Amino acid sequence: MNLVRFVLARVGFSAFVAVIAAAFALPLLWLILAPFHDQATLSVSLPTNPTLDNFRAVFDNQFAVRALFVNSMIQAAGAMVLTTLVATLGAYALARIHLPGRDVFVYVLILFSSVVTGSAAMVPVFLLIFRMGLIDQHLGVILVFTGGLLPVALFIMRDFMQSIPRSYEESALVNGANQWQMLRDVVLPMTRSGMMVIGIWAFVNVWGSFLIPFILLRSPDKMPAATATYSFYTEAGTPVITLISAYALLYVIPVLVLYLFVNWKYGFQFFGGIKS
Repeated sequence: MNLVRFVLARVGFSAFVAVIAAAFALPLLWLILAPFHDQATLSVSLPTNPTLDNFRAVFDNQFAVRALFVNSMIQAAGAMVLTTLVATLGAYALARIHLPGRDVFVYVLILFSSVVTGSAAMVPVFLLIFRMGLIDQHLGVILVFTGGLLPVALFIMRDFMQSIPRSYEESALVNGANQWQMLRDVVLPMTRSGMMVIGIWAFVNVWGSFLIPFILLRSPDKMPAATATYSFYTEAGTPVITLISAYALLYVIPVLVLYLFVNWKYGFQFFGGIKS
């Protein structure tokens, strides 16, 4: 009897997992198959007459192409580099300098970054960027994204910094290295995996964002890909599914390629790995 119950439980669990997996797999299958349909719908089906005409039509839309391969790249790469750089330096300071209330400061940053975010923060953010004269500038978008991503990035990077034994840095100082040489030659190589995690995480967050660029940018030639999808709607507001699906597939390729390249070259880990 116990064996029967065990088998039934395993079969039920496997069926439940299969249903959940199908719920995630079907949208991915649609994303892969729909761009090659001549008349795509929201259903998942193999194209009877595969075609590349949808991609040709997408590349004929210069506004969408510029948004994808220029504007989104500028904003995502800029925020990725700035967030990774500031988070690395800030996490190193938080991990090495003993300040009263240091841990409380980090947790308060994370708390406020999770509470005051999105649409709730856009009015003060807009006023701040406006007074800085950065409305309709890529730099304004990059700075806003960096400010929003920094608290969590600091929290993650601090764990990597704390995993580095102080004896490594002391040995470098004894051998005549200054603070910047110690940071460049000792600390940064050991936290490379953490920097890659922060970089990819920041890139993905900026790459898929719609609200901040939509509010802070005015010129169509500076809009990123997330806001350029409306160019594949008809005047009546009906989406052209064939073109949107092709654009969506192109939209995910840069993130996927970046992730696979970094994972192949450096690998990922979400915690410090060096033990003293």
